Amino acid sequence: MESNNPSREFTVIGHRGARGHAPENTLLGFDAALCLGAHWVEFDVQLHDGELLLMHDLRLERTTNGKGRLDEHTFAQLRTLDAGKGQQIPTLQEALSLIDQRIGVNIELKTWNGTGAAVANVLREVVAQGWPLDKIQVSSFHLPELYEFHDLAPEIPIGVLLCGVPLDWAGCAVELGAGSLNISDEFIDERLIADAHARDLKVFVYTVNHPDEITRMKAIGVDGIFTDYPDRALA
Repeated sequence: MESNNPSREFTVIGHRGARGHAPENTLLGFDAALCLGAHWVEFDVQLHDGELLLMHDLRLERTTNGKGRLDEHTFAQLRTLDAGKGQQIPTLQEALSLIDQRIGVNIELKTWNGTGAAVANVLREVVAQGWPLDKIQVSSFHLPELYEFHDLAPEIPIGVLLCGVPLDWAGCAVELGAGSLNISDEFIDERLIADAHARDLKVFVYTVNHPDEITRMKAIGVDGIFTDYPDRALA
């Protein structure tokens, strides 16, 4: 395939904020991504106790001073936890209020059973208030949940998350009406990139942190990367 098309914009997406510099999925992390110049920021959303919380794991131990499963605690209990450097586990609305359209947001639906519908309700509201559609994307590995979200808010762009290469290459993203494939750096395949671009899809790769790998991603023609170190990708 043709590599490194100079006309193709390379998008730097801060992974869970700027995880290499600040606690992941926190307001402090989003501030760091903004200060470092990231074009977009990515974060994980779970629906629990009627609230949309930013949290990657289903358990609390790795990223907070809490113990057990997130769904074993009330919202009030979860808000007392330290998510790193004194940060609370934020809500989706708090994250959007902080970012305030300054950069794009990639919202990953981390849980199912209503997360997509709840996120759709929030995003329809912020779009009605003026948030541009070209600064929002919703993604998920759980494609049925992503499909449900897209059915409820078809105007909001979506991305299909993959940790492998499907038999139909980028066909699953087309079937869902997605605008991008977001794929693991372990499985990036130049044939997949070519197929996605032929279908007018973008390809974003996660999680790329080493400078050599950042250079390689640019050379093989991907559209952008998710990275814990946005400053490295922008250097």
